[in-house]
Formats: sequence, structure tokens, C-alpha cells
Amino acid sequence: MLHLILFFIFAAVCIAGAINLLAQSHPINSALSLIVVMGSLAVLYLLLGAEFVAAIQIIIYAGAVMVLFIFVIMLLNAGVEEHSGKSYVAWFIGIPSVTVLVGLAVYSLVLYQEKSAPAIGPDPLLGSVQEIAHLLFGKFLLPFEVTSVLILIAIMGAVVLARRGES
Repeated sequence: MLHLILFFIFAAVCIAGAINLLAQSHPINSALSLIVVMGSLAVLYLLLGAEFVAAIQIIIYAGAVMVLFIFVIMLLNAGVEEHSGKSYVAWFIGIPSVTVLVGLAVYSLVLYQEKSAPAIGPDPLLGSVQEIAHLLFGKFLLPFEVTSVLILIAIMGAVVLARRGES
């Protein structure tokens, strides 16, 4: 019962952080809201029993990637965004899309409640650190390295854009 209560609390924190991320007009405040979302997701992973994924969520995403985002935002000296309020396309596409997504989520939850899953014991190697390492540095080595090169290119692009404004 405690797990369920904690799940709903941190799910609400995650949703509130995501809404705050979208509502902020200053990029630094949005990045800090994203850190709140990442932290609450890590707690949700802990509640699901995925300790390694929770630790990676904090170390890699909330730590390294968000520091990189904040560094780039500060390097570009991004100011407060101005909202015109005239984005009618966002209203006509966004509201029906959100309605459909919420409807699908509710339908999925109701369908899941009707069909109970068979009781199968957990696989002790499923999601272990060794299995993740073998997948990450074996089967998915190329996408892992391509991602690191793309992040390096993004940093170099931010530096070039920041220097262009100085001269």
C-alpha cells in the first residue's frame, strides 16, 4: 500500500514538474523543472525495483545531461521568451492530441484492469547490470557512440554560436 501511495505522490510531482517545464518563460527555470521530472522518474524506477536504472537516471540525465543543457543555455545567454499568444495551430492540434492521448491512457488502464496477467516469477538476470552492459557495449555500441558524437557536435555548435555574437 505504501508503494502505491509513493507512486502516486511522485507521479504527481513528475506531472507538475512537466507542466511547470512548459509554463516557464525562462530557459534556466525550464531546465530546473526538467531536473525535478528526472528525479521523480528515478524514484518511480526505484519503486519498480530497477535500482540500476534509477541510479543511471540521476547520474547521467539529472546530472551530466542537465548540466550540459544549463551550460549551453548560459553560454548562449538565452533570455526570457516572449509569448505572442497567437499560435492557433497549437490550440487546434494540441488540445485534440492531448485528449486522444489521455483517452488512450484511460482505455489502456481499464483494459489492463480487466485482463489480469499470469503470475510469472521474475527473471533474476532481467535488467541486471551485466545484461545491460553486454547490450550497451555489444549490440548497441554503434548507437551509443553516435550519440556521444552528436552531443559533442552540439556543444561545438553552441560554442560557435556564442562566439559569433561576440565579434
